[in-house]
Amino acid sequence: MTEAFVQYVWQFQYFDKKELRTTTGDIVEVFSPGTPNHDGGPDFLNARIKIGDIEWIGNVEAHDNASGWRDHHHDEDPAYDNVILHVVWSFNHAAVRQDGSALPTVVLGNRVDRGMILRYTKLLSTRSTIPCAAHYPIVDVTTKRAMMDRAAMLRLEEKAAVCCAMWEHNNNDWEETLYQLLCRSFGFKVNAEPMEQLARAVPFRLILKHSNNLLLVEALLFGTAGFLDMGYRDTYFLRLRQEYRWLEKKYGLITSKLKPSQWRFLRMRPANFPTLRLAQLAAVLHYHPRIFSIVRDAQHLRTLRSIFVARQSDFWLRHYRFGLRQSKTIAPMGNASIDNIIVNAVVPLLAAYGTTMDEPFQVDKAVSFLKAIPPEHNAITRKWSALGDPPGSAFDSQAQLGLYQIFCRARRCLDCSIGSLIVKSSQ
Repeated sequence: MTEAFVQYVWQFQYFDKKELRTTTGDIVEVFSPGTPNHDGGPDFLNARIKIGDIEWIGNVEAHDNASGWRDHHHDEDPAYDNVILHVVWSFNHAAVRQDGSALPTVVLGNRVDRGMILRYTKLLSTRSTIPCAAHYPIVDVTTKRAMMDRAAMLRLEEKAAVCCAMWEHNNNDWEETLYQLLCRSFGFKVNAEPMEQLARAVPFRLILKHSNNLLLVEALLFGTAGFLDMGYRDTYFLRLRQEYRWLEKKYGLITSKLKPSQWRFLRMRPANFPTLRLAQLAAVLHYHPRIFSIVRDAQHLRTLRSIFVARQSDFWLRHYRFGLRQSKTIAPMGNASIDNIIVNAVVPLLAAYGTTMDEPFQVDKAVSFLKAIPPEHNAITRKWSALGDPPGSAFDSQAQLGLYQIFCRARRCLDCSIGSLIVKSSQ
């Protein structure tokens, strides 16, 4: 049995407490199992337990096998000196504290309902990517909604934490951080890594310095991306290459230039070609050089969306990449792509900014934007839709992604209120 299951059973007291005794025969009464500890140290803090004639207040440690106490070296760790009870599934070794005193131990393996054990093991052993798929449709809506809300916020917190780490790496520069997030998002997963590398090679201060000239912004991005090391002869390409050679020498960009082989075009829709995305990004940075201020102060989703409707330069109205002219005009970035960028770059940035700067209304605003954006559709959200729970907004689809990635994939069913309900249910 897993240690997580032992912790779950102890936390909610899902075991037969009649004549509960330690392995040495002392009667045990549990007044409070303690508070789960998600940091280092014992599993439960400030439990209140009576062992024999003495009432104790202290910590509780849980293991699947009693030998886990020794195997994890708790007998050598002063952080475990205040443990008053060792809770185990099976007993195979006595536990002692650092000072050599015996640690009272209770065994739960023969006190838990067999049906509960079976339901839990089925969740762990199922081959379904969503362990509770067979039971999910019959779980009450309130439980599912509460867990989805929790998963959405956990996912947002994780994304915000990544933004905060970037912000610290960027010397507390929010403009640089947003710029890097936007570059990565304009890569749309397939080219996210080279786009992020490009953002670090061409810092935002250089973009800002030349933002009044779209051609120079394009030259900085296309040149450092490695797209200007080709033999095209059209006027626009030659102008870009000429401008970049000057910029490259002025700012010492040659050592950080990417290679064309780093970019992916194969099996992609032309609208997602990295060359066109770079042209669209250049237009956004040209028309909205102080983009962070706009994002931070935006009160309506339409304000954010308007930023990314920026029309790319004339060449890119007829080209998806250099050397291939199109007969039809290429439209600016579409609504779905714009919303994708807002969900994956702008919303996490606002949450990070609100948390770091103690402006909780920014976090609330980020959540409200998610709830106003149509849902994402991908392999994961389709799995939830197949279970009768289609997402109604980007907040819902982010919740489904978070629930799958944080809980389902890791088989953390007992940390999920949906899985926990299924395990304890007799249905």
